[in-house]
Amino acid sequence: MTSSLAPFLIFYVGAGLAAITRGRLRQVLLMAIPLVGGINLFYLGRGDLVAFGLFDYDLILLRVDKLSFLFSIVFHIAAFLGIVFALHVKDTTQHVSGILYAGSSIGAVFAGDLITLFIFWEMTAITSVFLILARKSSRSQATAMRYLIIQVMSGVILLAGVLVRYQQTGSVEFTFIGLDGPGGALILLAFGIKAAFPLLHSWLTDAYPEATPTGTIFLSAFTTKLAVYALARGFPGTEILIYVGATMTAFPIFYAVIENDLRKVLSYSLINQVGFMVTGIGIGTTLALNGAVSHAFAHIIYKALLFMSMGAVLFRTGKINGTDLGGLYKSMPLTSIFCIVGAASISAFPLFSGFVAKSMVLAAAVEEGHPIVWMVLLFASAGVFHHSGIKIPFFAFFAHDSGIRCKEAPFNMLAAMAVAAFLCIAIGVYPAPLYSLLPFEVNFDPYTAGHVLAQAQLLFFSALAFTYLKLSGLYPPEMVGVNVDAEWSYRRLLPRAVSAFIATFGPIDHAVRHLAMRGTQRVIVWIFRHHGPEGVLAATMPSGAMVLGVVSVLAIFLLLYFVS
Repeated sequence: MTSSLAPFLIFYVGAGLAAITRGRLRQVLLMAIPLVGGINLFYLGRGDLVAFGLFDYDLILLRVDKLSFLFSIVFHIAAFLGIVFALHVKDTTQHVSGILYAGSSIGAVFAGDLITLFIFWEMTAITSVFLILARKSSRSQATAMRYLIIQVMSGVILLAGVLVRYQQTGSVEFTFIGLDGPGGALILLAFGIKAAFPLLHSWLTDAYPEATPTGTIFLSAFTTKLAVYALARGFPGTEILIYVGATMTAFPIFYAVIENDLRKVLSYSLINQVGFMVTGIGIGTTLALNGAVSHAFAHIIYKALLFMSMGAVLFRTGKINGTDLGGLYKSMPLTSIFCIVGAASISAFPLFSGFVAKSMVLAAAVEEGHPIVWMVLLFASAGVFHHSGIKIPFFAFFAHDSGIRCKEAPFNMLAAMAVAAFLCIAIGVYPAPLYSLLPFEVNFDPYTAGHVLAQAQLLFFSALAFTYLKLSGLYPPEMVGVNVDAEWSYRRLLPRAVSAFIATFGPIDHAVRHLAMRGTQRVIVWIFRHHGPEGVLAATMPSGAMVLGVVSVLAIFLLLYFVS
């Protein structure tokens, strides 16, 4: 028996039911949504299951292949983790928007054409913004508006690219696109905005730390990974992505090291990890693509675990800056253990999920003759261990004792973190089930002596460097401050440029408009004077004068006729 029920419908219907239920019934319903969706997944057939024509377009609502299937599985897992983590929340808006957001992301990965992709692309933007607005602060509201504008702009660029490509090829099918024309370039730009390409990334570090503790779990799972999926389908082997991805892995490290907001540190770390995936997609070999999508799979889970641990800290203490925290292992021992598991996974410790996925991208870079890119990835691996593997658990749960004594995280939060931690270890210890889901056959063994020793050396020397810098006082201290990033261009530079432009050209504009108005008024007065009710030409003239005028004209005419 096979199913052709589009998985997003389960989430959309579930969101509608969640909006009208309360209490235990809603909690049961919320947990049932990804579970029912997961059962439906395994009964889905393969190929184009739901296709129809609309106007001149052939649309494919449900296309199932190995790539879409893998992303749909991890999106269901992420939705389940996010829902369990948010069970204590009473806010209907967060529940409904989180479910709709997950459903839209799942709908996008099953889209077989670019029009359908565009619709779900925009739905992810609209539904996810409520997870930021739900924090109900003036800061989050301003952030949400910036986030929405950028996300919608990505959709508009995507639509423009789709229409241009349709004019070029006559097809809207979502398959390999490439950079063979302006349509492909526009589509790549749209994907790049959601993937947080360098200089297009600031929406992520701006928005994610401002969302609610539960909202950030959903945000970290879907938007950027949907973009990774889209790049893997539309632009595998596109060389420029190698260098874009390598840049993404490196530059966030410097911001993460000096950042005080620990959720913002994780946001920079997220860009760093997506960079590995983009690099793998750019290399484009079967090993690299397997590495990219398996890394996306593992990353969604361990990044959710790290954000959950920081969300639990924020929920219990109301604080998230490294300067305000420390010593929380005494109050939140389980949360600290789960955080360490997430930190070990993102750092690619052997026997944790990051190791079995990230290694493939590194190996592919070497195999395809990209030694400089490989060195950048190696540097980035050391950097991520430093800022996410050490910094996050160290400053939140250890370091100095902040004196904060609070309760352990609620049971539902701990349960969600426990499931995520279990998956991080299970995938790391036994990666075969994950490898069986990958788009291409896997001929890669991560647990060779060479791989394990190389990674162990990298981690050891990174830890040694952190220890030395910390003990010698050279490590940048945690302090309250503002880091200038690309967002400065539109949050500070653009308003100041507009103000300076107005200050410079405003008086000139005022003078020109004043002169134009005065000139116009004079013309109107002149016309009114001659043609208005009291005007010369509108004045009533005596009949005799009129006859005299006509006779004069006639006489002049006759005289001219006689002379000629």
